Amino acid sequence: MALSFCGLRQAAFLRAPRRFLLSWPRLSSREPSQEENVIRIPRAWQLQLQKVESKAARRARLAAAAATPNTRSGKLMLRSRRQELSQSTRFVLGRWERPRLVSDGWKNRLSRGDYFQLERTRQEPPQERDEANSPSSFQELGVEPRIASALQDALAISQHTAVQKRAIPVLLGGHNALCAAETGSGKTLAYLLPLIQRLLQGQNLFSRHASVVSPRALVVLPSRELAGQVQSVASYLCVRLGLQVREIGGGRGIGAVRRKLHYGPIDLLVATPGALCKALRRRMLSLEKLCFLVLDEVDTLLDPSFFDLVEDLLQQTLLPTRGEEVNNDWDPKTQLVAMGASLPKGISDLLSKVTDISNFSILTSYYLHYLQPHVEQKFMRLKGSDKVTELLQLLKDRGPTSGAVLIFCSGASTVNWLSYILDDHKVKHLRLQGEMPADMRANIFTHFQKRQFDILVCTDIASRGLDTTQVELVVNYDFPQTLHDYLHRVGRVGRVGSRFPGTVVSFVTHKWDVDLVKKIETAARKRAPLPGMESPVKKV
Repeated sequence: MALSFCGLRQAAFLRAPRRFLLSWPRLSSREPSQEENVIRIPRAWQLQLQKVESKAARRARLAAAAATPNTRSGKLMLRSRRQELSQSTRFVLGRWERPRLVSDGWKNRLSRGDYFQLERTRQEPPQERDEANSPSSFQELGVEPRIASALQDALAISQHTAVQKRAIPVLLGGHNALCAAETGSGKTLAYLLPLIQRLLQGQNLFSRHASVVSPRALVVLPSRELAGQVQSVASYLCVRLGLQVREIGGGRGIGAVRRKLHYGPIDLLVATPGALCKALRRRMLSLEKLCFLVLDEVDTLLDPSFFDLVEDLLQQTLLPTRGEEVNNDWDPKTQLVAMGASLPKGISDLLSKVTDISNFSILTSYYLHYLQPHVEQKFMRLKGSDKVTELLQLLKDRGPTSGAVLIFCSGASTVNWLSYILDDHKVKHLRLQGEMPADMRANIFTHFQKRQFDILVCTDIASRGLDTTQVELVVNYDFPQTLHDYLHRVGRVGRVGSRFPGTVVSFVTHKWDVDLVKKIETAARKRAPLPGMESPVKKV
């Protein structure tokens, strides 16, 4: 690299090391030749000049971006304290364009006090477009009239949701299925209605007076609270149709499980993995007549704490190797349905050990893994010691007609500590965490659902599948550890049938929280699904 001597002579001599000055040729008073007008700059200097030029170019690029912000006239999709970082609903980023993020500098402690908010761009959950001549009622989906009538009488439901429209015909056809849809979309009825219909069709094929309890349908769920909720919904329907439903959960001892199992005949059993495996190992329960198995909240059931129990359960279940074996009334095999807000990575490997995965129908929602546009979501960069003050202010700002509040913490110890703080400030609330005794946990969520208390401080035990249509505000006191957990927590508001518009407020305090926030903000700005949550099972 060669530069003109007249432009760099003074700077070069001032900055040059002594060893370089001594090695340069002396300039005489005579007229310099063309060769003497050139100075050879060392390689280290060249790299330093390039670095200075790149910094200048970067500053110019940032200045140009600041001059053309992401806002246009119209409604905002993302609102920031810094106006140039807000983004309107009309602004569309290119596929490979990297957006400017509010949270880019949040790892610096000087960013405390900053925030951004995802505005509510819809008033109701997004629905897939109905195709021409698509079914408009449960009976048109294949549900028997007596079941549709019981559904209307018991739960006052007459219109199906998108996931129900997609799943019910497939399950009524006897297919094994893996189904993933956003939280609050109606997945429970999507499998309960086909399950009940199959029980009614094969009601006279089995004797109810057996020495060992042998249910014909089984629903497995990760928590006692969720099992109790599903048992309640199923009972509303089954009592009107002459079917018996029973529920067993852990934490109460094997004696309580034995009494529930021997109370009478069972058509549908709702159970948690621990209690179910204890009953199977003690031979209090048999799966020889099982014709319908549901793994609900399968993304949680395949956590390390449940994985071995679920694998043991599948090993004892007679699953079909071909599709036509499910509908054989004289030698029935078990129809398997896995439901969740996402399909975990280990599910294909697990199912491949016990059945042919190619026989499964893969059902996914169009809006799966997207941020919910009808839920307002606010992210606040805070110092850890300021979280209690912000929480108390949020609770103070609630109106007299506001909905319930869920406050999520990372662990049981934080739940207990925050509960003491709220007690000191005379804030009426309940707390729910996994280390509480079963008797204490039994009715806590029921009291919360009945609005006897409007505030529940809890761990992620309350984020999976529970019906929270009365909840208006979710506070992530501790930011969730994964994007899956964030979607589940957000799914507690804005559900089908919710009475209040949903709002989620997240406190961001740690550097590792910022990494997740940046992914969420990027997905929101690009209107894309959250990264790293793609289904591990390919559609067949």
